[in-house]
Amino acid sequence: MKRPKLAGVFLFVGCLLAYLMFVKRHYAVSKPEAYRLPPHHRAGSDPIGDDRPASAAGQSFQYGIMFDAGSTGTRIHIFKFQIEEKEAPQLAHETFRAIKPGLSAYADDPDKCASGIVELLEVAKSSVPPPIWNITPVVLKATAGLRLLPGDKANHLLDRVRALFLESPFLSRDDSVSIMDGTDEGISAWITVNFLIGGLHSADSPTVGMLDLGGGSTQITFSPQDEKTIQTSPIDYIRSFQMFNNTHTVYTHSYLGLGLMSARLTVLGGVDASPLGGSTELVSPCLAPEYSGSWEHADVVYTLKGQKAGEPVYEACLTKVEKVLYRKVTKASEAADIDFYAFSYYYDRAVDLGVIVCSSPSTSPLQSPFLCLDLVYISVLLQELGFPPHKQFKLARTINQVETSWALGATFHYIESLKRH
Repeated sequence: MKRPKLAGVFLFVGCLLAYLMFVKRHYAVSKPEAYRLPPHHRAGSDPIGDDRPASAAGQSFQYGIMFDAGSTGTRIHIFKFQIEEKEAPQLAHETFRAIKPGLSAYADDPDKCASGIVELLEVAKSSVPPPIWNITPVVLKATAGLRLLPGDKANHLLDRVRALFLESPFLSRDDSVSIMDGTDEGISAWITVNFLIGGLHSADSPTVGMLDLGGGSTQITFSPQDEKTIQTSPIDYIRSFQMFNNTHTVYTHSYLGLGLMSARLTVLGGVDASPLGGSTELVSPCLAPEYSGSWEHADVVYTLKGQKAGEPVYEACLTKVEKVLYRKVTKASEAADIDFYAFSYYYDRAVDLGVIVCSSPSTSPLQSPFLCLDLVYISVLLQELGFPPHKQFKLARTINQVETSWALGATFHYIESLKRH
């Protein structure tokens, strides 16, 4: 396994920072007009203020309601789409609301989750015109929080949500409530990004790849341009699906346990939710020399310490990271040649880059004790995925004021499935 050079890490860091500034400036001043949200329908504006009869303008509208049930909270996205015959829909408006805690917090008393779900359903009722409530799908997809629960506890929570959806005036089916697997999460995020940049609006529109780095897992998804990639990749890494009357084939995989928080714990020497040897004290070369502090992860509070001053920092940390990733990641053919958007923790750590120098006395471990560890991990992860050190990425939290998450893509995917039944 090749050891990435120190220069490669800082080159990667520089590329991230440069592209962060590029993307921020690019989308602030040059949003493509064809996909820009109308001024009176920007996120946060009155969602139903001008829902006059669609026929008056020769247009029709469709709504989709997506609940994102994450580990720390539940979020509702209410999307309004403008539908034109034989064309891909346009996003006219998004209403967003979030509540805490996540569904998993009610694992021992599922009935207590009801008030939060009902509160979000009321938001949907105030955002969707009443005449079309019964044809507007409502969907909940749970991610990491419920994946980690024992099966029976997760099922009881999902059953409670199903009952609330059935009591609501919206369209609810047997598959409206489910736990989302990592692969579907990656595909849905890929759909979101490519829809927002216009890559799905015709069969010959170019698409971009998607990199998502969450807390518990990380995903890579792209559309191969070389048939050899499809033939030589693991069979479960290749998926095909219909979207807007076109068939898309993608390379996609989700690496569970290689998200930033899970990997951070492993690099530091801990074991998820079960402290090593019964002790919560972890000593690591990936922390600044003489650093001491605490960190809570999976309801366990760890006491952390850096190694003594004078001991090698970067090389020792790099070795730890390489061991964590050794033979756990598959190199993706074509990854070096395709444009990629990166978000979630990729974006967040790029924002923090102004304070990154692994062993400099100017680094403030009190402000960002994990920054060196996280960026060494990101650098090695990207190279294990097949990206060269000089690869440049586009980073974005939002595109055209819409969050680069899986929610929009999953809504499209679900609406497409309704058409086939």
